[in-house]
Amino acid sequence: MNLEDLPIRDDLRGMKAYGAPQLDVAVRLNTNENPYPPSERLLDDLALTIRREAAELNRYPDRDAIELREELAAYLGHGLGRERVWAANGSNEVLQQILQAFGGPGRTAMGFEPSYAMHPLITTGTNTTWVRASREADFSLDPAGAVAAIKEHDPDIVFLTSPNNPTGTAVPIETIEAVIEAARGMVVIDEAYFEFARTGTPSALTLLGRHPRLIVTRTMSKAFAMAGTRLGYLAAHPAVIEALLLVRLPYHLSTVTQATARTALRHREDLLKDVQRLREERDATVGWLRGRGLEVADSDANFVMFGRFPDRRKIWQGLLDQGVLIREVGPPEWLRVSIGTKDEMSAFRQAMENVL
Repeated sequence: MNLEDLPIRDDLRGMKAYGAPQLDVAVRLNTNENPYPPSERLLDDLALTIRREAAELNRYPDRDAIELREELAAYLGHGLGRERVWAANGSNEVLQQILQAFGGPGRTAMGFEPSYAMHPLITTGTNTTWVRASREADFSLDPAGAVAAIKEHDPDIVFLTSPNNPTGTAVPIETIEAVIEAARGMVVIDEAYFEFARTGTPSALTLLGRHPRLIVTRTMSKAFAMAGTRLGYLAAHPAVIEALLLVRLPYHLSTVTQATARTALRHREDLLKDVQRLREERDATVGWLRGRGLEVADSDANFVMFGRFPDRRKIWQGLLDQGVLIREVGPPEWLRVSIGTKDEMSAFRQAMENVL
């Protein structure tokens, strides 16, 4: 028996599970992880915290993660309190809960592609219809075109990723507000990579007070170097949080997850200091690739999309043969490299020289 022999839903037939290759190579630059591990000081604090929390692992965790939400709200600022913040197991679970609450049979969600591949996958998984809209040739988003697409399709949920994945391009705040004002339903601004945006880039959090149907999602996987923790969160109107409580599984965030996330927040200054190093390395990588005559998308994230290659698999394989793993993702003829340490990026450049 194989998958197609099972009585799965018809809309899932022919689909493939999401996932980047997990290969044991010297230089892994394919999943936009932060390359800098937690400090010894954080690890020592975490060990003590987990030991203390473990004394009550026989009890269920705080069902609504009250203390964690308070601390996330304090980190985000903008006058937010815990009643406007929600957390779950990675931003993907956050997105799933949004779709469970506001999507479903007979409802639609729209995104502007190329963008985060999980948006349409989670949409389909929640029996919501995905509507594809397009970005411009340079991967920017034309406000008038975005508004026209929303007016044409009238989606129940609009997803907008800024900085965008896989292109890295940030969306101007004026464009975001134009999308919000045009949409009838909920608007989700996915800011998973916001901490890497260039200085002065405004967050959609600045719009929350004027737009009750706005949801801004974040993650601790990238800038906080906590990908293994699986902690995503959002900020929204308190009524939105109430809606998510209707669909979240009880005790969905474990005691250990909450404790780890709170420890990371205590050490955020140490963790976030590496963001500037990654920004600098990103900008240097953009310059180096363009200096080799390649096209490179403007990036406000911790990765760079570059091309164009008639046979991108050949380039990807050539790098892998030298122990450098990047991502074959996005539009045809383009590749994406995550920003690593100086040594890792040096290895990437040398491998690219050899392949080119």
